[in-house]
Amino acid sequence: MTLNRRQFVAGTSALFAVPAIGRAATPPKTIEARAELARIAPDSYPETEIWGYDGGVPGPEIRARQGETVRRTLLNSLPQPTAIHWHGLRVPNNMDGVPGLTQEAVQKGDKFQYDLPLKDAGTFWYHSHNQSTEQVARGLYGAFIVDETNPPDTDHDITVLLDDWRLGQDAQIVDDFGSMHDWTHAGRMGNYVHAHVSPMTEVLTNQRLRLRLVNVATDRIMYVSVRGANGKLIAYDGMPVTQPEDFETLVFGPAQRVDLVVDVTADVGEAVQIILHERVEAFVIAELPVSRRGTTVARGAIEALPPNPVSVLKDVSDALTVPLVMEGGAMGGLRQGSYKGQIMSSDELVREGQIWTFNGIAGLPENPLASVSRGDVVRIQIKNDTVFPHAMHLHGTHFQEVLADGSLGPLRDTILVDRVETREIAFVADNPGDWLFHCHMLSHQAAGMKTWLSVVL
Repeated sequence: MTLNRRQFVAGTSALFAVPAIGRAATPPKTIEARAELARIAPDSYPETEIWGYDGGVPGPEIRARQGETVRRTLLNSLPQPTAIHWHGLRVPNNMDGVPGLTQEAVQKGDKFQYDLPLKDAGTFWYHSHNQSTEQVARGLYGAFIVDETNPPDTDHDITVLLDDWRLGQDAQIVDDFGSMHDWTHAGRMGNYVHAHVSPMTEVLTNQRLRLRLVNVATDRIMYVSVRGANGKLIAYDGMPVTQPEDFETLVFGPAQRVDLVVDVTADVGEAVQIILHERVEAFVIAELPVSRRGTTVARGAIEALPPNPVSVLKDVSDALTVPLVMEGGAMGGLRQGSYKGQIMSSDELVREGQIWTFNGIAGLPENPLASVSRGDVVRIQIKNDTVFPHAMHLHGTHFQEVLADGSLGPLRDTILVDRVETREIAFVADNPGDWLFHCHMLSHQAAGMKTWLSVVL
């Protein structure tokens, strides 16, 4: 399916509402993973068969307040086993939703209850973590918003989920999830970029907006800017920055998020626009039309959010240092590696569907990358010896990047490591359990890029 610029710009939908905050603790609810038809492509095309939570894409936005516990019972009505990972939430290990590591996959017709204590406020999301290259690409994801006890003073709180779809001429999802070319290169790129924007009442000039942007694409890195509003970046991956930051073009690896607070500068009849940058071109993928004039009274400085109760490091000189070397992929020069305990040539690895390695091992290894005690400080040096970028996601906690001058960056749960680049992360291992560490280019994860860490009491 080839879309022209007009259709590309039209790829926007408003599919979920933002509930009011201040509710009681969320009672247990069932969320069903099932096939359904949804409007993805423009109206001139048929509806698309998707797999969605409660039959929608995105799934229902989950919203609660920091300190509450959310309970969801997953009912699997799909033709495949599935599970839900609660991306960025620091939940107990047995609630993390990783088949083969923290739970058994939920079979067709079966149920599994997730109990999720909400330690942190911020922008999170949930998605399938079984056969996720296919299941996320078919639509199994949704936003998970945890409100602060005292949220910032804004007129609208707006969630924008950024996705791309690979659609055929009939607007149906192309069933080529095991494409070796995708797995060996940058991943499964779609041909239709789509922004899901939460609905709101009218936007006025000078209003203050909170924009929560989430990249839910399986493999695509998104380059995004905002037009028609000025403001500050206040959070990465759900975690507040110490001081609000200026921003221009935002770079989102798969699974990364940012929160922005911006004041509307667009005039009546114009719009606040979310712009996607693709090489030398730019496309409007979401618009918030400005319907009339608002107050001209200045809103004042944008203030930092209150910090979440996450261990923040100041010094990592005594940390346990763990190396992680990425190899493989097209033009990667990988000659052999270990898979399921067997040393294999590159050709044998390809026949097993394993294209990438961490420290010479493809797929989830029998032994962890590191086994540490609760409270240990861990420093992981990530060396990318491939010609493709990789978005590395750590389950169970957030980390900080160790910068070139020895200082530490803001808290994140996903870091984009560029081709032939080395970056370091550090964190306090304060959440016991077995935690996945993997590339969130989900095609790369499926083809070998995953390992795990053990945190013992």
